[in-house]
Amino acid sequence: MRDPGELYELTADAVMVPEGLHLVAGLTGFADAGGAVSQFTEYVLSTLDHTVVATFDADALLDYRARRPIIYFDQDHLTDYQPARLQVYLATDEIGQQFLLLAGFEPDFRWEQFTAAVLELIDHFKVSSTTWVHAIPMPVPHTRPIGVTVSGNRSDLIESMSVWRPHTQVPANALHLVEFRLQDVGATTAGFVLLIPHYLADTEYPSAALSALESTSAATGLIFPTDRLREQNREFVARIDEQVQENGELGKLVGTLEQRYDAYMEGNPLRSPLTDEDGELPSADEIAAELEKFLMIKRTRDDGSGS
Repeated sequence: MRDPGELYELTADAVMVPEGLHLVAGLTGFADAGGAVSQFTEYVLSTLDHTVVATFDADALLDYRARRPIIYFDQDHLTDYQPARLQVYLATDEIGQQFLLLAGFEPDFRWEQFTAAVLELIDHFKVSSTTWVHAIPMPVPHTRPIGVTVSGNRSDLIESMSVWRPHTQVPANALHLVEFRLQDVGATTAGFVLLIPHYLADTEYPSAALSALESTSAATGLIFPTDRLREQNREFVARIDEQVQENGELGKLVGTLEQRYDAYMEGNPLRSPLTDEDGELPSADEIAAELEKFLMIKRTRDDGSGS
């Protein structure tokens, strides 16, 4: 395997990083249901003081043809090229606690070398624990708290927070491999998989980001400002609830999901809260299409451009 150090460069600010910080990670590009990871990392970077301490080589890790960067066309010339970034930040939470944040795109290439590079950085900064978040769509209702599946070697978090513990094969992402290698060397690590309502998987669901923040707080003790996000979530849920009330099929879907969720959480011997019955519920695509149509109409009305 190539030298892991080829994939990243430390910045001048790297010397400012004290030993023993928590590393928090969230990478975008795969199954980011509800925009949980993208909202989570963007919100942290927009609300907390931070500085870049390491930058990964995008040319070595990113498939540009699959995930093209953005460049702006201003009438007759190009401006403001925005390359994809994968970086480690030194950030400070709401009460002054410092932590490291690994955020950006999920690598398309060189996963083993990238994983070795992350472990090298963890060793370099003497990281105390690594916590990462991921989100997948599941047939669960938006009217109940977002559940999580916890992996890693934090038995305290697994016992207190993991609501679904399947025996299954799943498509891996790069942070799965990082966690796997950290377990091999006995480093403290926890992964949170957020279980997002399948009919909201293609939206930017503020509750998903809130769940990511709350899970990270539970694992690290870090404190994040959430007032703005909670207000956005109240407005978002109000719109969804309005559509559910107006659409019988949506109401039937949510009601059935609520019954199954509640039965599972009360200890009913179901295999999971995700059991479905053939032909009873609209598909995720159908429900998402209905919601997107409703939200588009609602946005038009709110902007004053509708009748």
